[in-house]
Amino acid sequence: MHEHVFGLSPEILWNWPDIPEGWDLEARAREAAGKLDALKAAGIDTIVDLTVVGLGRYVPAVQRVAELTSVNIVAATGLYTYDALPPYFGNRGPGSLFGGPDRLAEFFVRDLTEGIGRTGVKAAVLKCASDHLGMTKGCERVFRAVAQAHLETGAPITTHSHSASRGGLDQQKLLASLGVDLERVVIGHAGDSTDVAYLEELIANGSYLGMDRFGIETISPFEDRVAIVAELCARGHAGKMVLSHDSYCFNDRFDADVVRQRHPHYHLLHISRDVLPALRRRGVTDDQIHQMLVVNPRRILAP
Repeated sequence: MHEHVFGLSPEILWNWPDIPEGWDLEARAREAAGKLDALKAAGIDTIVDLTVVGLGRYVPAVQRVAELTSVNIVAATGLYTYDALPPYFGNRGPGSLFGGPDRLAEFFVRDLTEGIGRTGVKAAVLKCASDHLGMTKGCERVFRAVAQAHLETGAPITTHSHSASRGGLDQQKLLASLGVDLERVVIGHAGDSTDVAYLEELIANGSYLGMDRFGIETISPFEDRVAIVAELCARGHAGKMVLSHDSYCFNDRFDADVVRQRHPHYHLLHISRDVLPALRRRGVTDDQIHQMLVVNPRRILAP
């Protein structure tokens, strides 16, 4: 429910195409398809690609990957920032230097109802973010636009949140004030937290928890990530969690060798190979795993 096919830096690629990471669409598409085929062999049929504007979304490249793999790829719309908006939006809309209408919601609705760009690929999920800076003015504009697009289309919302500051609660408060049904919201990166009281408050407010950074152990180690999922399952909350890695098939924003050294389990097969067996050892049942990997995503993505 929270993965990425490509994370790209278009202006870098346009201006310095000889960067060591390199970008050859066909080569990278085949590489990504190979990783998704391995995921398929491990029993996973579908990923939600939460790459939106601000993370280098380029849907034509993802379309090519989809042609090469049998894994279903669900696209998203929204905008990713922890603070200020990109100048195109920052210089337009309410509170900006030049004012005028806010086009964010217009663009999000178009992605959901007509398709992204000229691809014909319709997004199925809305994404917004806030982090350690809290709900900045720029973030709030994105959340308001996402809420508007959600109310117009019914599409579910998923967030990037900062668990250390209990940021999911501020996100819920704002979205609820805008008329969003919190049962249609996934609070992303909730799995970074081991604060059961915080996580149960998010659940009590109606939202799903994105336990979605398995493999990123510098934020929260493997044992803690497994333990909190197992604890919440023991408390009867399997119906309110989804599992993911937040991984990329290719991401030019990080040095791949450094990532492999520091995060050796940060890849698409970690949950299937390592996390699920560890959860079972802690008493999580196959029915609960099915709930988190199949039933909950199906419910979230249902029109």
